[in-house]
Amino acid sequence: MKRLLIIAHAPSKNTQTMFEAVIKGASHPDIENVAVSSLTPLETHPDDINAADAIILGTTENLGYMAGLMKDVFDRCYYPCLDKNEGLPFAFYIRAGHDGTGTRRAIESITKGLRWRLVQDPLICKGDFQTGFIGQCEELGLSMAASLEAGII
Repeated sequence: MKRLLIIAHAPSKNTQTMFEAVIKGASHPDIENVAVSSLTPLETHPDDINAADAIILGTTENLGYMAGLMKDVFDRCYYPCLDKNEGLPFAFYIRAGHDGTGTRRAIESITKGLRWRLVQDPLICKGDFQTGFIGQCEELGLSMAASLEAGII
């Protein structure tokens, strides 16, 4: 059984719905050999990350950067994870009120230092909330879980 970890900061009803959609997609009944776990940033510890076979990160864009609580995950877990999960496949999504550029750059910079492997283009949900974001998030979860189960990532 492979392990997919979803870590997301979801401070609003809309971002919580997006988080739940990623979980729903990753937990699709056709995916049989992937155990999905989901955590908030404050619940996440280095052992959770080190035990994962793949990760999906979710964050809001806050002042052109990732949410402080998502940054806290990296602050607490960077060194305990460094050199323990090189090549870890990951993907991420951003709920961006603007364009998500600074948030994307920050996540890619930190994960490059960890030597994780980005396996899908980031999902950046920009501007006013749209119901289409929910389907995109569900598709992200399903795609990651199916790819993990198939050994593609």
